[in-house]
Amino acid sequence: MTAKINCFVPVTDDNQVLETVVELRKDCSVAKIYLLSFGDYKGSSLPILKDCEIIVSDSLKSSATIKKIAEKSSDADFSLIYTKYTTLNIGYLALERFARIAADTNASMLYSDHYQIIEGKKTAAPVIDYQFGSLRDDFDFGSVLFFRSSALQEAAGRMNKEYKFAALYDLRLKSAQKGEIVHINEYLYSEVEHDTRKSGEKLFDYVDPKNRSVQVEMEQACTEHLKEIGGYL
Repeated sequence: MTAKINCFVPVTDDNQVLETVVELRKDCSVAKIYLLSFGDYKGSSLPILKDCEIIVSDSLKSSATIKKIAEKSSDADFSLIYTKYTTLNIGYLALERFARIAADTNASMLYSDHYQIIEGKKTAAPVIDYQFGSLRDDFDFGSVLFFRSSALQEAAGRMNKEYKFAALYDLRLKSAQKGEIVHINEYLYSEVEHDTRKSGEKLFDYVDPKNRSVQVEMEQACTEHLKEIGGYL
């Protein structure tokens, strides 16, 4: 039986998200696609997008959003969270590969090497292996985070602080406490960059991670994690 995968994709408008949804719909393992709206997007008249449920929240990195994602993941075996606004092209049988390795390893979360396509030029973007002691909040997982839904729900259920910026980081730390985070050393997807302006000029860039309020939350999440695993001095 094919594993069921629910996908969570940030949305600003139809043009930005259409190609990604079309790509995901090609895979029979995709059960539901949820569009994460952090602005004024309320829905579409396009048939393929009308089938997507909209989750309205404040930020991809907030506790409210992660808890909404966890709730919507309950009817699928696995959950894919896409963390960028660029077009996502999933490789042939890539989701099956994610699901198979997740089942074989019983990992909580998986991520993979990938490609970046900018102005038609395809560049390899490998990532490194995750270790249990990898605590950096800016650890590069790429833009596709693949969870066992049960692990995602369990980790979200233990998120007892309300974060505006650190919830995705907190989710990763809590996922690592109960299961392995696995790096798939294969190029399983491509990020297609249509907006080549400098990062700071983009309308929907995430808040600057150097911002003090962001760093305070990251420190709080890390401290809580260290206390939970007995590593806090």
